[in-house]
Amino acid sequence: MLPARACPSASMAARAKKSRHTLAQLLSGGGRRSVGRSNVVADQLSHSPSLAAESVNCLFDKDPRVRMRAADALEKASAQNPKMLYRYKAELLGLLYEEQQKEVRWHLAQMVPRLRLTPAERGRANAALREYLSDSSSIVRTFAMQALAELAGDCAKDREEIRELIRSLARSGTPAMRARGRKLLAHLEKQS
Repeated sequence: MLPARACPSASMAARAKKSRHTLAQLLSGGGRRSVGRSNVVADQLSHSPSLAAESVNCLFDKDPRVRMRAADALEKASAQNPKMLYRYKAELLGLLYEEQQKEVRWHLAQMVPRLRLTPAERGRANAALREYLSDSSSIVRTFAMQALAELAGDCAKDREEIRELIRSLARSGTPAMRARGRKLLAHLEKQS
C-alpha cells in the first residue's frame, strides 16, 4: 500500500499562494507540448536554490502546464545540485506515489534517485517506479527503468533483481526502452 499523496505544508501553501503570481505565472500559458519558460526557471534555480520551495509548490498547482514545467525546471536544476531537493523529499515521494500526469511522472523518476532515501523509502520508491513500468507513456517507462537501476546502487541483491527486470524490458519494450536497457545493463555489469 502506497502512502497518501503528500501535500505541501501550511507554510508551503501560504508561499504557494504568494508565488502563484511569480513562478507559476512564468510557467503558465502556451500548449502542453511546450516547455514554456521552464528553462528560465531552471536557470534561476541553479543560481538561487532557495527558489526550490516555490518550484515544489508549483508541482501542486491546478494547471497541468505549471506542474509539468515546474517538474522540468526542478529536474534540470537538481541534476547539477541535488541537495536543493533534500528538504522536499516527503513532497516528491508523495507525488511519485500518486501523480498521474505523465509529464510530471517522468521528471519525478529522474529526481527521486537524487534524494537520500532510507531503506524503507527506497523500497516504496521501487514499488512506485515498478508501477510506472506499466504507464502508457514510453518516456515514463524508460525513465522508470533508469531510476530503478540508479536506486539499486550498492545492493548486489537489488542490482541482480533489477538487471533481470531490465533484461526483460530491453527485449520487449519500445525502441527507446531497448536502447536504454542495453546501456543500463552494461553499467550494471560493470558494478558487479
